[in-house]
Amino acid sequence: MGMQIRDDRQMKALTGLSQDQFHHLLSVFSDIYQAAQQQTYEEGLTSRTRVRKPGGGFKGKLPTMAEKLLFVLYYYKTYPTFYVLGTQFDMVRSKANENLHKLSPLLYDTLDHLGLMPYREFDTPEAMKTALQGIDQVMIDATERAYRRSQENAKQREHYSGKKNDIR
Repeated sequence: MGMQIRDDRQMKALTGLSQDQFHHLLSVFSDIYQAAQQQTYEEGLTSRTRVRKPGGGFKGKLPTMAEKLLFVLYYYKTYPTFYVLGTQFDMVRSKANENLHKLSPLLYDTLDHLGLMPYREFDTPEAMKTALQGIDQVMIDATERAYRRSQENAKQREHYSGKKNDIR
């Protein structure tokens, strides 16, 4: 089940991490996963919904913490379709999607806990200056992306960029 990693080179190709980096991440990921399972269990007890104890029930195609972490890191390194991801980890497409959406927030929390997530926004210019100390060059991606326009006039006007379609 899952992928068998032979060496550091293969690990870097599949996840972007060395085996040492993977194992460092794995210990924190495991703690965060266990805490999330416990919280889900406790919430289930208070809501009177039938819940299994953490670790109970069917084990699934990703039984170990290492396989769970490898699964989510592999996805973000290679961005395969869910058909391909499912095939790589011996599961159906819908389960690949479900597992990814369950594990992604835990990976985010792990990286955030370790201080490895980049800043996405700053509250003040001073906070930005502090974060950029020692950096002499910054690139800003200002790519415009298309989105589906609302059919309501008021919302269309609200999002109008001021550009005209210039077709020649």
